[in-house]
Amino acid sequence: MKLATLKSTGRDGRLVLVSRDLHQALEVGDIAATLQQAIDRWDEVQPRLQVLYRKLNEGRAPGAFAFDPAQAGAPLPRTYQWLDGSSFISHGQLMQKAFHLEPIEDVESIALIYQGAGDDFLGSRDDIPLPSEQHGIDFEGEFAVVVDEVPMGCSADAAMAHIKLVLQLNDVSLRALAPREMKTGFGFIQAKPSSSFAAVAVTPDELGDAWREGRVHLPLQVEWNGEWFGNPHGGAMHFGFHHLIAHAALTRRLGAGTVVGSGTVSNVDQKMGSACIAERRAIEMIEHGAPRTGFMRFGDRVRMEVLGSDGQSLFGGIDQRVVSSLGAGKALCES
Repeated sequence: MKLATLKSTGRDGRLVLVSRDLHQALEVGDIAATLQQAIDRWDEVQPRLQVLYRKLNEGRAPGAFAFDPAQAGAPLPRTYQWLDGSSFISHGQLMQKAFHLEPIEDVESIALIYQGAGDDFLGSRDDIPLPSEQHGIDFEGEFAVVVDEVPMGCSADAAMAHIKLVLQLNDVSLRALAPREMKTGFGFIQAKPSSSFAAVAVTPDELGDAWREGRVHLPLQVEWNGEWFGNPHGGAMHFGFHHLIAHAALTRRLGAGTVVGSGTVSNVDQKMGSACIAERRAIEMIEHGAPRTGFMRFGDRVRMEVLGSDGQSLFGGIDQRVVSSLGAGKALCES
């Protein structure tokens, strides 16, 4: 099943079903007005949505209309909790080698996760407004999952059943601001602006054999200003999503609608390219002694796409520009 949120006057948008080929959509407000409402009552609403989804794919759903990803926001425009991991060990190893950092203790046995801001997610075609190019603007291609309520102490095996939806995202980072925030030990605030999500959330069964071991076993295709940047494979996650969920739920329950990210998709094989600029710069530092690739400038465009075995887009992709927030942001602050 595929779901999206169309933008509306409300902060949480309007939930719609989307056909498997992403061509058609169907309003489902009589079942659940928003995706958060659907996740809150998943066991009740999922069977009803599934019936309509089947009809939509068969062309038998009255009221179906053309689906336009540009009219959609993030599947969950805001969430009570956004947790992001660092589950691709090769990414961390490159950073440590490039910057001569001490290895993180137990990094291969204890998951790394930070808690980010989930109150203002962007849609897949929304511009990314930021205040300065000097902040080191970077994209980060990732996967994520949405869970229903997870009890405290949930095991990794049990966590698999709590994964209801899979997402694709661009976790925007400001690299010039990150080092100080990491040194404080308090985590990211300024270095992590609003993340962007592909328009369509999918149930794990939509991925077929590509969903196994709590991982998305598909490449993430990344382009920067129309040029290939990488297609690293999601199956290389060291910790599966079920491991991340169990780690986060060790001492607390996770509320329904919690979003858990994989961290930057990264592969040991550097011929697969990268899903963020920082990783390419780290490789250049190791090979040449200094980075050769700059960060994003205003007007730059990033595209990210995940294709299924049939060659069709699974999540609707991400296609965004970075723009200056100055002027509009100043007016809002002064109003």
